[in-house]
Amino acid sequence: MIMVTIAFLLGMILCMLFGVPYIDMLKKKMIGQYIKDVAPENHAKKQGTPTTGGVFIIVAVILASITALLLAQKLTTIALITIITLAFYTFAGFQDDYIKIKGKGNDGLTARGKLFRQIAIALLPTLFLITTNPSACEFSIGNFVIDMKWLYPFFAVFIITGASNAYNLTDGLDGLAAGCGVPAFIACALISLSMGEIELAIISAAVAGALLGFLKFNKPKAEVFMGDTGSLAIGGLLGTIAVLGKFEFLLIFIGGVFVMETLSVIIQVTSFKTTGKRVFKMAPIHHHFELLGWNEKKIVIVFSIVSLILSTIAIVLFELFSRGIL
Repeated sequence: MIMVTIAFLLGMILCMLFGVPYIDMLKKKMIGQYIKDVAPENHAKKQGTPTTGGVFIIVAVILASITALLLAQKLTTIALITIITLAFYTFAGFQDDYIKIKGKGNDGLTARGKLFRQIAIALLPTLFLITTNPSACEFSIGNFVIDMKWLYPFFAVFIITGASNAYNLTDGLDGLAAGCGVPAFIACALISLSMGEIELAIISAAVAGALLGFLKFNKPKAEVFMGDTGSLAIGGLLGTIAVLGKFEFLLIFIGGVFVMETLSVIIQVTSFKTTGKRVFKMAPIHHHFELLGWNEKKIVIVFSIVSLILSTIAIVLFELFSRGIL
């Protein structure tokens, strides 16, 4: 527990320390975000806000994780696979951001190109898991266990890729992705710690700490956005930790807000294509609340509280499962 706490504090402190010079560099080089025309009108004022803040988040996470893992003597293969997966997703996200910045627009990688990279990266932890864990292909909900056999690798890749995209969709308001991410990764840390997966607990704590530190710069009105550099990587890591820790089912609750954001897009697109009508004023759903008149700060606070409640439910369910009550 001590090393988990150290990882959390290191992640937070390093993120705040790295943030200041990195943001100054972005401002000097005039590297800013371009806002889509379809975004709510009040988003126009965000034009030019520095982006790719995910760079210093991930650097803080990796340094904090490796330091705590070395102190705990837990820099194992599973820890390295998790960190390497995070690094690969960061590179993919940065490539997307770089194309947007270079093209002075909001069109980065093609949807197919981005998805291909996400799936390819997700294969790394998936293949590691199924070649090292005899019960890797088992999916469990409490005492209910099903052996998915050859279907499991597809399922695992879907979870990791889906989590990456879901977190990316959530990153649409100042402080939203980070605010919802803190309780989600704290839940991952506590669940992993209870399972004896110290490596995953340390990395999860480092992310939670870094995201909390990032809120210093990203809370409304944001000084910097994490960009796809951060959102694709952090979402992909969330899915990776759930898969490697074998608590895939609990991810529905841990990432409940991210799931809700994704479902709102799916519902909106499906409804419009089949009936010509929109269910929400705009999707993802945080924009729907914006158009209802909620200000950004209110949305971020409410969504973060919902994430905290759902993450707490996940921890309680894990305890009930562990004790055989459910």
